[in-house]
Amino acid sequence: MSVSASLVKELRERTGSGMMECKKALVETDGDLDAAAELMRKKGLAKADKKAGRVAAEGRIAAARAADGCSGVMVEINSETDFVANGDEFRGFAEAIAQCALDQEPADLDALLACEVDRQADGKSVATLRQEMVAQLGENIEIRRFVRYAGGGQVVHYLHGARIGVMVEFSGGDEALGRDLAMHIAASAPLCVAREDVPEAQIAAEREIFVAQARESGKPEAIIEKMVEGRVNKHLNEITLLGQPFVKDPDQTVGDLLKGQGAQVLRFTRYEVGEGKEKKDESFADEVMAQVRGA
Repeated sequence: MSVSASLVKELRERTGSGMMECKKALVETDGDLDAAAELMRKKGLAKADKKAGRVAAEGRIAAARAADGCSGVMVEINSETDFVANGDEFRGFAEAIAQCALDQEPADLDALLACEVDRQADGKSVATLRQEMVAQLGENIEIRRFVRYAGGGQVVHYLHGARIGVMVEFSGGDEALGRDLAMHIAASAPLCVAREDVPEAQIAAEREIFVAQARESGKPEAIIEKMVEGRVNKHLNEITLLGQPFVKDPDQTVGDLLKGQGAQVLRFTRYEVGEGKEKKDESFADEVMAQVRGA
């Protein structure tokens, strides 16, 4: 049957799919717009399931904060390529998920996937919206993790581009201090706030390594003990926020900065896109050649 251009245009606006896909769906459903949209949705979900096993190690960090500055959310959403991650559709999707996590306060990732997202007042769940984005963008998309802070103090987040995100909860000081702290964490990547937060097993493992290294010097045990303690203290300063030199003024530590302003960092989270994921080591030329061969 013949399908009008205006009908194809309307289905494209409704589904966000390509022109030929829309035309094909309208032909299959004899021009029934609602039936065509439902058919495309079902096909899209099936495609999304097939892509679920593909590695998604690119993506972006998105964040949202309440108007009073006392609660905030940060989320990592992955795609297969940075080309998709930098697109307007993916960016809007990530920001909508962050806002949803802030507004609905899900307890965990499963609860977030069940939340309804009112992007276009259609009440779709996050899980359904993700599947539709997979069908639309042609890549596996994964909502990997999120963190929400509320009730402890002021919350500030900082995004370095879209690949590194930091959220800090602190008391005392002002928002400018919070942003400086977030930027410092983005740059210096501390593991925790203070020495007391470092697991004893981790300290013991580092001490064992330092002892073995020091004994190779042949120095007396009393000297070795002092050498080891010095190295342990240096290591703890390097991995804890309070012990690190402040990036804007290396002559003082972050701990000194906070003390001078009567402030305290309660907790922080630093996300980096794709950290801990195995990425395929494939050149751009190889990627293009693979697509050509596939076509």
